[in-house]
Amino acid sequence: MPNDDLTTRQSKPITAGSPALNPGAIASMLKSLPGWQQQSGEIRKTYAFKNYYETIAFVNALAYISHREDHHPDLEVGYNKCTVRYSTHSVGGLSENDFICAAKVEALMSA
Repeated sequence: MPNDDLTTRQSKPITAGSPALNPGAIASMLKSLPGWQQQSGEIRKTYAFKNYYETIAFVNALAYISHREDHHPDLEVGYNKCTVRYSTHSVGGLSENDFICAAKVEALMSA
């Protein structure tokens, strides 16, 4: 599934009992997200910036994406870096929403 395809999708509400993605689907979607890694039931990537101002500008742009998608990552913010971690707690692993949002973050960074 190409990254462009993920950026055109919208996150969907997760219904009770929805399953997490299977390993094949995860591997396929992860291929379209350069630098993202799967670890401990989540996908993650660390972005580097010149300074704190750029880091916080990224966090604010990410907050906008998260609000629009109604799907929120865990963030680790430092002076010149931010680690973004997506998982879907209600499925106990990864859902398509995680990959949609990660693709939109990638699109933000390539703009």
